[in-house]
Amino acid sequence: MSYRYITTPIYYVNDRPHLGHAYASVHADIMARYLRAAGHQVLLLTGADEHGEKIARAALQANEAPQVFVERHAQSFKEAWRRLAVKPDMFVRTTNPAHARVVSDCLTRLFNAGDIYLADYEGLYSIGQERFVTEKELVDGKLPEDKEPPVLRREPNYFFRMEAHREWMRQLLLDTPDLIQPVQYRNEILKLLEQPIGDLSISRPVDRLDWGIPIPWDAGHVTYVWFDALLSYVSPLGYPDQPAFADYWPSVRHVIGKDILRTHTLFWLSMTHALGIAPYQRLHVSGHLLGSDGRKMSKSLGNGVDPLEAADTYGVDTLRYTLIREVSFGFDGIVSNAVIEQRLNRDLADDLGNLAARTLAMAMKYRGGTVPAPKAYEAREEAIIDWSNELPGIVLALVEEMKLSRAVEQVMDFVKHLNGYVASSAPWALAKDSNASDQLDTVLYTLLEALCSISNLLHPVMPGKMEELRGLLGVSAEAQWNLPWGHGVRPGTQVKEGILFPKRPGAEHPD
Repeated sequence: MSYRYITTPIYYVNDRPHLGHAYASVHADIMARYLRAAGHQVLLLTGADEHGEKIARAALQANEAPQVFVERHAQSFKEAWRRLAVKPDMFVRTTNPAHARVVSDCLTRLFNAGDIYLADYEGLYSIGQERFVTEKELVDGKLPEDKEPPVLRREPNYFFRMEAHREWMRQLLLDTPDLIQPVQYRNEILKLLEQPIGDLSISRPVDRLDWGIPIPWDAGHVTYVWFDALLSYVSPLGYPDQPAFADYWPSVRHVIGKDILRTHTLFWLSMTHALGIAPYQRLHVSGHLLGSDGRKMSKSLGNGVDPLEAADTYGVDTLRYTLIREVSFGFDGIVSNAVIEQRLNRDLADDLGNLAARTLAMAMKYRGGTVPAPKAYEAREEAIIDWSNELPGIVLALVEEMKLSRAVEQVMDFVKHLNGYVASSAPWALAKDSNASDQLDTVLYTLLEALCSISNLLHPVMPGKMEELRGLLGVSAEAQWNLPWGHGVRPGTQVKEGILFPKRPGAEHPD
């Protein structure tokens, strides 16, 4: 049995989910669905990062106890994934006692091994990123992703000897060039590793912050939020000795945004190396989503798209499709209401929706809604059959590399070809020719069977709409992967007409 373990970021729940959260989670969910369809045993993990200074501050501003605050926000993330058809197998919370035990055990092991020491530290501290920063990271006095400049702090901290693992990390990246994708992010980290990276502060004194997992040997400190959160990738698997960890961890792929690249390389790789945990198999790093103004989406700029509002307006499947088609994973790109509407009207309504509507209408008009049996295939049908049979392998190869946009583009090229086939075969003309009845049967069957194939190929992306299409085709609601040609729609079964993707002509959008 082949195991696959896919993780989203463990989201910091100091606010409601935004489109960046949705972008990462939808990509991870679609990858998981494709791999599961192909026969792999898949675990998809997401969760809530619930400790740290930003949480404590946000809870105070909301006049709530931190535990009450994080409980409310964790539930909002769970509800968001339900509404966006993201179906994780596990939802980890860093306030879970089982997770806290793993963190405590790991800290104790590292401390006993001499990998953790206590020292006074003075430096610039970013509250937004919850870490100490260097002057060279600042742009105009602050981190680009922060609203406020860092503050100078001097306090006793426990430190993890991260610098001791720098040369190992550098060699790992040199030896495994595909460990971090796309390659520009690997190159960024390799450049950082050319110079000393220092040790990692992994505690905060309780007289400043008491919302966190206590340091096991020192009640005067709590665990740094990133040391805590990164271990939530292994704690749900029963690390270190449960079978799930042994089965799934070797295949792990982390899906993250580029704003947390350093924590998932410098921090996480050094931690796993010190603990004797194998490094992840792949780190898939996304770019930034930009608003219609070309700037990174942010609450303060008001240039973002609310994912739940967009799902309600355009449909969940339209949003999921747009998120993977519009912005290639790993690169920055614009997603706006206008962009979503354009993908709906052009790709989904004009191309796929039109193909389905025309085909089903002709089956109703010319064969009373009954799937005809194909007769002799000609070269153009043989080409469609070959293309249909080859697509699952092509799509899966691209999915494995998190090239979901290109994978779906391959399917949509097939859709466009089928629209051309409708025009060239002209079923409406064949229906008028009493000598072309067999040819009409072949054309209609070819189109119906190809639509069934498309419903399987696009089901991980648009599960709701592809289930609806399968219902119109009269086939099982459950998608079947790599189904040989001729095993989809059955001659003699009934089809129904329907509109999969109604257009939104003239709709106004706040861009």
